[in-house]
Amino acid sequence: MNGDEMTDLLIAGGRVVDGTGAPEYTADVALVGGFVEAVGDLAGRPAARVLDASGCVVCPGFVDVHTHSDLTLLSSPSAHSKVRQGVTTEVVGNCGLGVTPVLGDLASLRGAAGYLDLDPAVGWDWADLPGYLDALAGCRPSVNVAALVAHIPLRAGVVGFADRAAGAGELDRMCGVLGDALDAGAVGVSTGLVYAPLTFAREEELTALARTVAARDRLFSWHIRDYGDDLLDSVRQVLRVAEATGCRTQISHLLAVGRRNWGKVARALELIDASRERGVDVAADMYPYLAGNAPLSQLLPAWAQVGGEAAMRERLGESTVRERVRAEWRDLPNTWSEITVSRVPDARAGVTGRTVADLAGGADGGPVALDLLAEFGNAVMMVAGGRSEEDLLAVLRHPATVIGSDGQALDPDGPTGLGVPHPRSYGCYPRLFAAHVRTGRLPLAEAVRKCTGAAAARVGLRDRGELRAGMAADVVVFAPDRIADRATYAEPQQYPDGIRAVLVGGAVVVEDGAHRGTRTGQVLRAG
Repeated sequence: MNGDEMTDLLIAGGRVVDGTGAPEYTADVALVGGFVEAVGDLAGRPAARVLDASGCVVCPGFVDVHTHSDLTLLSSPSAHSKVRQGVTTEVVGNCGLGVTPVLGDLASLRGAAGYLDLDPAVGWDWADLPGYLDALAGCRPSVNVAALVAHIPLRAGVVGFADRAAGAGELDRMCGVLGDALDAGAVGVSTGLVYAPLTFAREEELTALARTVAARDRLFSWHIRDYGDDLLDSVRQVLRVAEATGCRTQISHLLAVGRRNWGKVARALELIDASRERGVDVAADMYPYLAGNAPLSQLLPAWAQVGGEAAMRERLGESTVRERVRAEWRDLPNTWSEITVSRVPDARAGVTGRTVADLAGGADGGPVALDLLAEFGNAVMMVAGGRSEEDLLAVLRHPATVIGSDGQALDPDGPTGLGVPHPRSYGCYPRLFAAHVRTGRLPLAEAVRKCTGAAAARVGLRDRGELRAGMAADVVVFAPDRIADRATYAEPQQYPDGIRAVLVGGAVVVEDGAHRGTRTGQVLRAG
């Protein structure tokens, strides 16, 4: 830059934490044309605007590697709940739940992806990944978006919803469609082995997908088969496939459900460490909460979900089926008092925000849960607890883990804001800094690395995640002594405190907690 040229924006005098894990230092940050131009002592440099960051942390924008904003960004591109907490890049298509490719019956696919489908007005006007990415680009989101290819659309479109292994020809077709999507810009593939029809996928199928991904050096993200009693065997399956194929692998939201399984996370991390020592590129992500959010149908046994959502709902009206499910539910790792209904499609009064045990009047919650599933299928959402803080801390502190919210970009004033969603969609990153950095549980530079540079590296985003010259100008400025989540389980739709500014592509999107209406996010295509 010549001395006569003007910097677009100079962030002055902040505590720079660059996303690499290096210690903080005081510096100015100059942004030009959507990129970081320089970081250092830039006093006197001419700038169209100077943002005083004295006393604030200046770091790369948070890269949320695990989100379910596939359709909510099309409903509300402003991405209020995410960008206001510092997220500048979202990775969609996680847990095998996705909206592309559309290879078979659209209604069946939309039913299977009910967890994502919060706004009925959003039309599915695409058939493949390029069409979906074009739709995202056309809505001009406030955040950047990268996409994984979800396993459910692949298997549902090629094999269907039956409980059987994929044939050789079907494996070839799935891998061919996956390869085309990866070549079109997907950053990897995801599976979710608790969701039908992926409950029926054999290891041969998972290995074939992994080989396809490995050939292009992309990511395979796993919602593993079980986070309860069979957690360790489920982790071993991931590691077998990763070692057999050399695929870059991510275990999603590594946790253990149910008090009887507390402590298993430490053993899972030992298995991961041993695999990493053998040269396998495997890591994990987690969010800083002791409860999760998922479709209530995740609790159903696989046999009850054969044939897809419509068949499942009809089946759950049969008394013999209900008794069989209730018999299997007697050994759930969670209790019904730990499971809260967070959303039903018609926002029925008196249902959301209450535990299943409460809805059952203190009796067995099984009949209430089955009634809701029979009526609303995969669109019934739950928030489920039963987790250990010691397990959570073990994951957050592990050097190979990154932060992923597992949440969605929600608009509290729009269709996506109904119900009582998990607070992570509004406060995941501020909570990390308030509950774990400010209390001394996690060093500041390491926490920032897990939210930025390390997270970007997991999904192969090489142009963001670090604050240095030449990188994309996605930046967060926050007050380290004030940043905090305000979203709670009872009142989740509250924005955080302490966010001074959020910039996406060099443009200010959020300033002093207010969204400026800026929508400068890009669709990020691998390769």
